[in-house]
Amino acid sequence: MSIRLGMLTPSSNTVLEPMTARLLARAPDITAHFQRLRVLQIGLDPALSAQFDTGPMVAAAELLADAKVHSLCWNGTSGAWLGLEADHAICAAATAATGIPCTSATLALHDALAALGVRRVGLVTPYVGDVQAAIVARLAARGIATVAERHLDDPGNYSFADHSADRVDALVREVVWSRPEAIIIHCTNFRGTEGAPAIEAATGIPVLDSIAVALWGAMRAAGAPTAPLAAHGRVFRLEPDDVRPNRPTA
Repeated sequence: MSIRLGMLTPSSNTVLEPMTARLLARAPDITAHFQRLRVLQIGLDPALSAQFDTGPMVAAAELLADAKVHSLCWNGTSGAWLGLEADHAICAAATAATGIPCTSATLALHDALAALGVRRVGLVTPYVGDVQAAIVARLAARGIATVAERHLDDPGNYSFADHSADRVDALVREVVWSRPEAIIIHCTNFRGTEGAPAIEAATGIPVLDSIAVALWGAMRAAGAPTAPLAAHGRVFRLEPDDVRPNRPTA
C-alpha cells in the first residue's frame, strides 16, 4: 500500500522538500506532497506571527486533502516560540476540515523528547535572539532545560538555507560539550539533516533535526512504519509504544 504524506510548507523554504525526498528514498512506498503558505521572515512581531494563523493552514490542508493524503504535517517550527497550543489549534482545525490526522514539526519534536525521556537539551537554530529566547522559555515551561544553545541572528526565512551544512554541523558540535541528553536542530529550512546521524553516532547523543523529526511525525500520523528510515537517526528507531502524542491541555 502506498502512503501519501501532506506537508504544509513555508513558501520561502528551499531545503525541506528535496531533503524529505532524499530521506524517503529508503521507503519507496511513501511519498510526500507539499502545499506552500506565505512565510517570508521570522520574528516575534504580531504581523509576522500572523503568517501562522489557522485560516491559511486550513486552506492549504484542504488542497492537500484533494490528493487523498493519509496525514498532514505543519512542516514549520512556529509552535516552538508561539507555544504548542498554537500548533494544536492548527492541527485540530485542519483535521476538522479534512478528517485527516495532523501533526507539526514542533509537536513531533516534543513527542520524541518525551519518548526519549529528555530533560536537558542543546538547541541550534538560525533565528534571531528574541525568537531563540522564546523557544528556550517554552521548553523550560515544559520542564526541559536548555543547557547550551547556538543561533545565527538571521531573520530569514529564505536566507536560512544559505548557511552551509558544515556550518550547521559545527554549531551542533559546539553544544555537544555541555553533554545534553539530546540536541535539537530546530528549523525546516536549515541544513542539519545530513550531518545529524553521523554526529549522533559519534557522540551517542540523539540529534533531533526538524526535517527528519517532522517526517517521522507525519509517518506516525499516517500509520506508516518508520524503521525503514533508521539510518537517518535514532528518532526513526523509536518503537510505537515509546511514544505518547502531545495533546492540548484542558
